[in-house]
Amino acid sequence: MKLTGAQILIRCLEQEGVTHVFGLPGGVILPTYDVLYDSKIKLILTKHEQGATHMADGYARASGRPGVCIVTSGPAATNTVTGLATAYMDSVPVICITGQVVTNVIGSDAFQEVDIIGITRPITKHNFLIKDVRDIARIVREAFHIATTGKPGPVLIDFPVDVSRAVTNFVWPKDVFIRSYQPDAEAPGVEEQIRKAAELIRASKQPCLYVGGGAIISGAEKQVREFVEKTGIPVTTTILGLGVFPETHPSSLRMLGMHGTHYANYSVQNSDVLIAVGARFDDRVTGNVAKFAPRAKIIHIDIDPASISKTVRVDVPIVSDVKKAMQQLLPLVADKRDVMRPWLAQIEEWKKKFPMKYSAAGNKIHPSYVIEQIGELTDHRAIVVTGVGQHQMWTAQWYKFVKPRSMLTSGGLGTMGYGLPAAIGAQLGMPRETVICIEGDGSFQMTMTELATAASQKVPVKVFIMDNGYYGMVRQWQQLFYKRRYSGSVIGPTNPDFMKLVGAYGILGIKMKQKKDVVPVIKKALAHKGPVIVQCVVSREENVYPMVAAGSALDQIMDMA
Repeated sequence: MKLTGAQILIRCLEQEGVTHVFGLPGGVILPTYDVLYDSKIKLILTKHEQGATHMADGYARASGRPGVCIVTSGPAATNTVTGLATAYMDSVPVICITGQVVTNVIGSDAFQEVDIIGITRPITKHNFLIKDVRDIARIVREAFHIATTGKPGPVLIDFPVDVSRAVTNFVWPKDVFIRSYQPDAEAPGVEEQIRKAAELIRASKQPCLYVGGGAIISGAEKQVREFVEKTGIPVTTTILGLGVFPETHPSSLRMLGMHGTHYANYSVQNSDVLIAVGARFDDRVTGNVAKFAPRAKIIHIDIDPASISKTVRVDVPIVSDVKKAMQQLLPLVADKRDVMRPWLAQIEEWKKKFPMKYSAAGNKIHPSYVIEQIGELTDHRAIVVTGVGQHQMWTAQWYKFVKPRSMLTSGGLGTMGYGLPAAIGAQLGMPRETVICIEGDGSFQMTMTELATAASQKVPVKVFIMDNGYYGMVRQWQQLFYKRRYSGSVIGPTNPDFMKLVGAYGILGIKMKQKKDVVPVIKKALAHKGPVIVQCVVSREENVYPMVAAGSALDQIMDMA
């Protein structure tokens, strides 16, 4: 059967099991949208292309399936850049399809033309420009394969309008073979490296397990838990690794890094063997690299060879899928609780001496308290999506994650405005789950146009805006390091009336003003069947603690008085 390029593209998405696409139409993508009109794939019409990309990202992180967005050329394509960079930094499988002008005018500065291939090359795992209608099926198949295998990431397909109108026979390629891309090929010597790692672990007296988002991507949460429960080795996670191991478990040290717990940071700094699993030693984790884990032998398991020894010297590199490596390592390790007794006692002492805390005085609403209560009232099992800023760190500190794929946040790029659209995508990807979005008043306003998407699609996300009238993390740094010179960080006078704003979209809005309101309002929001926006008027100049200042060692920790 002969089909147009646009028909082939949509057929390919259907073959890949795509159920939702996010985006909005425009000139050169219209042939594709016309075909989408009759497809079983549900189009989620967004108000901005950045929102579409974040929705595809949230959908992918929550469900484990690739998210797809389809937009037109030029400014629409460039509007996806922030979302693609966000997905790239956090290894999220997103397929972004952009319309393009006809092939014979590419490079002539045609109307709404932009070199999106050149622009996105540094922030995509791969990208394609389709020049021949006969290549569409192969390229789509390869795009999904590249996006979802090895270290996942976003892939962009640029789709010229003349190719979308051209006609050819549709042939679905059953197999994918890319000679230069073989991510499942095991690196030579892996078994020997795993044996060396096991020897180091057996000989250690003060080991620590450090787990990142790669373990969640790999589906290795069962192996991580078995490893901890078998050996007794304490475990800390990155922000993207939250939920891979239950934070309510006694062996959990919770999150480490700039705003991690004292006891996680002290454990890493004083360890003699550090086992890094699916983590990349981000600077927000290591602090001053020259002073990071100074006495530790470091084992690093990661599927990406480029991540190993990139920032921190590694003694035993293991280039492998995390789940496979942990399965091989498990039989080679044993219970270490007897030999670690002094070490575990020291960690318990740190936990007692430096507990996580916040000021609970008075009737002011403290953000940490709100997030803590959201955790209690959802049994710590909701999918939680955040924007970027203080509220993101408070969420990481106080929600207490117990399952993987439940903390969705922009970890690597730090994208303000990520929260609302990503939460919409997560809810559509996991319709039976409770999805909570925790945002700041600054971050929320960057993509609040997507309230229209939540309203029109009746997406029951519960959004809690921590309204303190500042770009809070900027203000905190200005307070601590710039003599309280709040240049550009005061936004309260320009904030809208959030309740009137959400009311205009027909969304339930609730304002939380006093501490006594917190629990009843959270219960009311959770009970409502549609989307809810809760404005939490929180204490204005509360800071995120603990904190390691940039350039300091991981154990040089600032805390509230």
